Amino acid sequence: MRGGAQAHLIEADDGFFYIVKFRNNPQHRRVLVNEAIAGAILAHLQIASPPSQIVSFSPAFLAAHPEVCIQLGTRRTAVEPGWHFGSRHPGHPDTMAIYDFIPDALLHQVANADQFRAVLVFDRWVANADGRQSVFFRAQLNDWLANPGIPPRKLGFIVSMIDHGFAFNGPHWDLPESAITGLYPRRVVYEGVRGLSDFEPWLSRVQNFPEEVIDRALRHLPPQWIEEDEEPLEKLMEALLRRKRRIPELMMECRRAPGNPFPRWN
Repeated sequence: MRGGAQAHLIEADDGFFYIVKFRNNPQHRRVLVNEAIAGAILAHLQIASPPSQIVSFSPAFLAAHPEVCIQLGTRRTAVEPGWHFGSRHPGHPDTMAIYDFIPDALLHQVANADQFRAVLVFDRWVANADGRQSVFFRAQLNDWLANPGIPPRKLGFIVSMIDHGFAFNGPHWDLPESAITGLYPRRVVYEGVRGLSDFEPWLSRVQNFPEEVIDRALRHLPPQWIEEDEEPLEKLMEALLRRKRRIPELMMECRRAPGNPFPRWN
């Protein structure tokens, strides 16, 4: 797959396909911790993103598949056996087309386009240092959206928010301030924003975010991902929970970004 982490598309023994980031990826093993914690937060906030799974690679599998490796220039680095992070592909890659770009005219047709506003709240809170990444695919809307008013077998575009390895400023594990953090480059997705109320209910969900969700995510992390990082990780999560009180202020700061992404917000 594209990207600095050199993730691979892998079929797991549960029958699903996963985009897997390896523990010894070029970006840092901390990006796996970031992905796992971000996945738990996104699920609680009810923001469209792929389910995640911790995937085990055995020495026998890696020996049988030498193409599963990390390429750094002309040097190939073996993937370490053990636990790695997987983000589920929305379907079978041979039958489901995935797009990371669709024209603006089609953006207006995305059935769950409100998720761009939802994920901006998340990105602002967790100080996502990467540009907002998303993928689009066509599917039966009833399979993906909890909306009883959708006609049966109606097809449409769905957006899913991906790639959260640079939440918490990536491997630096801090929460820097920036007016542009999390903004999607296609500003047409924000054209309906007229005020803070347009970021509900996700704004309130962050402000009332329960600490137990973080605690549960931390308990499920493989020890090999953390090694001697327990103390800085604990301090980071404490800072994140304090930061949730500032989320309205962080959202309003986006208006200072070049070009003001919310021209209708008076």
